[in-house]
Amino acid sequence: MKRKVGRREFIGTAAAGALLSSVSAAPETADANRPNEREVRLEFLRPKEIEEAQAECPTVFQPLGTIEWHGVHNVVGVDAVKAHALCVRAAKRGGGLVAPPLYGGVGGMDEPHTFVMEPENDVFSVLLRPWLEQLCREMARDGFRAIIILTGHYGAAQQIVVRETAVRMSRALAIPVLGTPECTLAMDVGYIGDHAAWGETSLMMHLYPDTVDLSRLGDPPHKGVGGRDPKTTASAEDGRLIAETIVSRLAVLARKMPTWDYKTLDRFIESEATLVANQLSAPRGKGAIWTAWRNIGSAMRDYGKQLAEERFEEIKASVEKL
Repeated sequence: MKRKVGRREFIGTAAAGALLSSVSAAPETADANRPNEREVRLEFLRPKEIEEAQAECPTVFQPLGTIEWHGVHNVVGVDAVKAHALCVRAAKRGGGLVAPPLYGGVGGMDEPHTFVMEPENDVFSVLLRPWLEQLCREMARDGFRAIIILTGHYGAAQQIVVRETAVRMSRALAIPVLGTPECTLAMDVGYIGDHAAWGETSLMMHLYPDTVDLSRLGDPPHKGVGGRDPKTTASAEDGRLIAETIVSRLAVLARKMPTWDYKTLDRFIESEATLVANQLSAPRGKGAIWTAWRNIGSAMRDYGKQLAEERFEEIKASVEKL
């Protein structure tokens, strides 16, 4: 009989139950159980509704993903749809609006039904980078004072391109632009990032349960799956904890980022610039592009919490351990 991995096991600490309780009870998630049907999807709003939402919280979320094989048990839009769902939940809780998700990024699995727009390990993006730059410029011109780019597609080059662009646009526009994979916001609950394995599948089981069919999986190894066997480890319960952790932190950031003064903005930019510079330079031009991720789960374990709490100097110190 196959056994699912429970919350305590995947976090790897006896404090996992307490962590779930603290996430649910923290001030940033106090409204988690209050229904909020406010429309936050930008494309479904009229001008006056957009202006009212901006007056309340001038943050805009931009979800990113791609069309990519995610095993025989998941839909090919996993990356973008999970990022979009997390942004929508965060905007409803903390404020802000959510732009339509972008499907297309750097790289993708060498498997069927995958649209590769730019080479997997190419940090010199000529498609995604200028598109994000122009989006940021337009968002700022339209009155948004903070931008959160959340990528659910997170190959090493994709992460570097998204974060480097966000850092540069933060400087150019003088507003905070955060560009990050969703997994880095929940590393302290064991979600370091995988591909169609325990983490992504658990998230989809929670966010879009009808899209996951574990019965389609045979015996491992599973084609195009990287990480723990989702057939025996993935669960909606684990997905709920991951989602709640990410959403709670995004909601806090959505509220805080538009209020940052220039001193706080500079501290944020410096910490993010240090992170992406380390990731970009770690291979020294010869090693694997994933070099800086070898111990990210331990070195950057608390990144999501530190970011939400504006502990930027601690992020910089953590980066040095990569």
